[in-house]
Amino acid sequence: MRRSIWGGAAVAAACLAAPAFAIEAQEVGPRLHVKENPVVGLDVSLGVGGFTGDLADNTNPGPLLGIAATAQPWSLIGIEAGYQGQRLAIDDSRVDSGEGIWRHNGAVLGKVGPLLDEKWRPFVGAGLGLSYLNPSNGAENVYDNDVQTELPLTAGLDYRFGNIVAGARATYSLVGNEELVQAPGGGGDEKGSLFNANITVGGRF
Repeated sequence: MRRSIWGGAAVAAACLAAPAFAIEAQEVGPRLHVKENPVVGLDVSLGVGGFTGDLADNTNPGPLLGIAATAQPWSLIGIEAGYQGQRLAIDDSRVDSGEGIWRHNGAVLGKVGPLLDEKWRPFVGAGLGLSYLNPSNGAENVYDNDVQTELPLTAGLDYRFGNIVAGARATYSLVGNEELVQAPGGGGDEKGSLFNANITVGGRF
């Protein structure tokens, strides 16, 4: 009987609280000054880049291709989430020529920048990403599959004409948990960061 009473009281309290929570949820957007109709879009990027530090000693820069969904919920702040694929050539005497490392990256990025003359938007940004590194078959005896965290720091410029946006950016990513390859002679895991530059083309809706 007591359980029924307490259960009924809990349900009644939840029912009374639900409208209040709904009202609070409706007020979140206005309180954060989110646009009623934020601009959203889709970008495709093409570029080149590679590792820095010790990792650059045995790899060469390689091409990259990416796709990202974007949103501009505030006048100065934008958000994007996307995927990037890249192939980095291996230049290592321990591995036959023609081998490489495939990098598959997913990242979320926040960008800050003003809209100038309703066309130009310079920006800087920072985010968080995760990459899966997969060496080609001929390099697997020296290079290992690896999952590494990335902290991308980016700067760039977008130009909008109508519903089309074109831009360019440079991104320097701090890399962690590198266990891709050991230095020759058993000197421990090689460390480094990542630098990429690319151009983007996309649409806004």
